Amino acid sequence: MNSKIVSSVSLFLGLLTPLSLQAQKDVSLWLTNPDKSALFQLQMPPISFAKSTGTSQVIDVDEAKTYQTVDGFGFALTGGSAQLIAHMDAASRAALLQNLFADDGNNIGVSYLRVSIGSSDMNDHVYSYDDLPEGQTDPDMAKFNLGPDLNDVVPVLKQILAINPKIKILASPWSAPLWMKTNVGAQGGVLKPEYFGAYAKYFVKYIQAMKAEGITIDALTIQNEPLNEKNTPSMLMLESEQADFIENDLGPAFQNAGIKTKIVLYDHNLDHPAYPLSILSDPAANKYVDGTGFHLYGGTVDAMTQVHNAFPNKNLYFTEQAVIAHPGSQTMDVRKPVAKIIIAVSRNWSKNILLWNLAADPNFGPHTNDGGCSVCQGAVTIDGNEVTRNLAYYTLAHASKFVRPGSVRIGSNDLATLPNVTFKTPDGKKVLIVSNTSDSAQSFDVHSGTKVFTASLSAGAVGTYVW
Repeated sequence: MNSKIVSSVSLFLGLLTPLSLQAQKDVSLWLTNPDKSALFQLQMPPISFAKSTGTSQVIDVDEAKTYQTVDGFGFALTGGSAQLIAHMDAASRAALLQNLFADDGNNIGVSYLRVSIGSSDMNDHVYSYDDLPEGQTDPDMAKFNLGPDLNDVVPVLKQILAINPKIKILASPWSAPLWMKTNVGAQGGVLKPEYFGAYAKYFVKYIQAMKAEGITIDALTIQNEPLNEKNTPSMLMLESEQADFIENDLGPAFQNAGIKTKIVLYDHNLDHPAYPLSILSDPAANKYVDGTGFHLYGGTVDAMTQVHNAFPNKNLYFTEQAVIAHPGSQTMDVRKPVAKIIIAVSRNWSKNILLWNLAADPNFGPHTNDGGCSVCQGAVTIDGNEVTRNLAYYTLAHASKFVRPGSVRIGSNDLATLPNVTFKTPDGKKVLIVSNTSDSAQSFDVHSGTKVFTASLSAGAVGTYVW
């Protein structure tokens, strides 16, 4: 490992001091300032509990009010991300994956991943696991194989699982195999009804093949962005088609194969909550469905609560959102994505948060041509063995390091310029994430039971408070 990499790793390990080394009678503050004077950095000394200062801004933490249980926070490990990671030298790759996935107090502890079933638009080419010459079909999936994923996605996942065996994985297809589609093409098209059964077998084969590699798929969405036909690859699937597919093909196929992978609806923007609501209203489909996945490129986040209120026994997942900063920017405007995604999505019942995507090269690749995302910055930029941590990395770290799987969101009042969310972890700690969305410094008191502490955040800063 060269000296530059060693220095970079040492810097990050120095910033991520274990909580066990701190006096837990106090409050730990992990801070990101927009001028980059602190980038997810532990502040010393810790904040002491004291009497209220009488400030007009008070965040009341109420652990008697409980909401959803957290499954985890993470990124999409696209095929392109895996390709870049796989091509790093062994020492550089190990250091990066340790920093991302280790739950040891020294790293950011990513606890959830999304992978694509076949290629996404962030792959260097389009493929499925049953590609055939034009005119051929394979309804029994006799020619199914994991193909290109065996070169990068699977080996990288195995290395991640060696670091964190409990990480949850959600899988999403961007398209069915092309021979199943009306247009026999990568972009757009519709799944032919005569291949609904074959496509259900395709998902069964995928989950079984990944299991054979030692990789458990916890949840599966049926179609990434089913109302978007502009990606390469992509496929349209209306709610009536998805309901039909679930109740008559996918649900029974999973049941017959003994597959426990959760079925998640929709996987698209919050501007069409009627899509999942219509399927959940169908008892024959509902019985197979665990919940609904959402993106926030359109609509408003409170649509998640609308779906929760209509079907409170079904789970909600946040399966994708790109968080992009201008390359070379001298500032880190972390307040917006933390407020809009980490805080607001959590306050609207989501069990997880997944950002798009884990890694890209300096040119925002690899991606497919004519429909791949050419502006999608990774949480990390990988240039050979050199790693740059970007806005999405710090956005997620403010939650992923401390809000471990099994944490429960608890009550706290939202403030106009200090949106916030609070969790209670499995080991009894409280985690409060606050974003100062204003253009001026803000002081506030935090009341937690009989304890009180006073805090302040500079304009645009984000703080995670742990006690």
